[in-house]
Amino acid sequence: MSSYPPSSPAQPTTLRQRLAGLRGPSVPPRPLDARALAALAANPGCGRRALLDGAGVDKNALATALGSPAAFGQSQFAIVRGNSFEAKVKGDGGAELLRLVHAHLDTAAEPPGAGALVPDLTAAGPEGRAARTALALREATSAKDWTLLDHPMLALEVAGTPAYLEPDAVVVHPDGRWTVVEIKSFPMIDAAADAAKVGAAARQAAVYVLALERIAGKVAGAEVGHTVLLVCPKDFSNLPTAAPVDIRRERSVTRRQLDRLTRVEELAAALPEGLSFDPERTAEELAEAVSAVDAAYAPECLAACELAFHCRERARAADEVTALGRSVRGELGALTTVEEALAAAAGAGCAEDPTAAALHRAARLRAEALEPAAALPRPHVPETPECPC
Repeated sequence: MSSYPPSSPAQPTTLRQRLAGLRGPSVPPRPLDARALAALAANPGCGRRALLDGAGVDKNALATALGSPAAFGQSQFAIVRGNSFEAKVKGDGGAELLRLVHAHLDTAAEPPGAGALVPDLTAAGPEGRAARTALALREATSAKDWTLLDHPMLALEVAGTPAYLEPDAVVVHPDGRWTVVEIKSFPMIDAAADAAKVGAAARQAAVYVLALERIAGKVAGAEVGHTVLLVCPKDFSNLPTAAPVDIRRERSVTRRQLDRLTRVEELAAALPEGLSFDPERTAEELAEAVSAVDAAYAPECLAACELAFHCRERARAADEVTALGRSVRGELGALTTVEEALAAAAGAGCAEDPTAAALHRAARLRAEALEPAAALPRPHVPETPECPC
């Protein structure tokens, strides 16, 4: 008889263990922030980003190990300028910021006076700061007075783990409404700002609104406003101006994407056993691991995702039309490669496919339009003498 104790049945691998195996045994999880969650909402069909962000993979280190490091980021000058502008907006106890909120979002209330509350939110660690913020929001709602929360800490559960988010400011109105304030350093010229930058700020603010709603559900009389205030420099000066931004659509999209992230175990379960995104592995192994997860590349990813250059290279190598943009991909329908689109334009596509027929007709009309121009004599261009040096 054997003297060894009977072996216990193998314990099932938990999601946390599975995600840790994807990151690598010695790689700590990279915390999610509002920018990452907003980028997910901007490209909800990308399973690759959903899995990597849900697992806490450092995409910057992964892109560097793949040989396609990210070449974007905010300059140090822009960071200093943004911090200087934010300090100006929040100076004097946030008087100017509260004035802008009152003028644009709550003119029916009494104007904020010198006694507006600015609670101290310092605490140990992100968990402590999040708890202190929740307490300050509850106290401010009960006080029924203007309150400015400077850089509060909010917690939002993402893929089963808490993500700690830090908005620029949250203002509590006397009626119990909570408003997210986004302070950006890009200018607002003639009361209008760059649409792409405003959209990115709206998606980021939507993440904060979702986190605030979790707290508001436990506070009597609290309500989270779905209109956030965007504060920017006015024209070409350093004076602050503001505009309300309705983020209900961005909030709905972000919530759907977060619901999908909570099912990150489905994406992880579809991967082969032993697959890992550990940056210590070879570039060939990492490329194979990344290719095992479906992506939805678009040129807009270049400004929001660290893996965008790698995904673009693979999309071009596979001749995918996604490299040309989402609008082109949507127009081409079942034609998924550039070669198929060119063949359809030449008349070799399926005659019953309306997209192929439209491409062929467009190519024919283009050729007819260029035919008279090709028949015209070309103007004589004198030869340029060779440089004597």
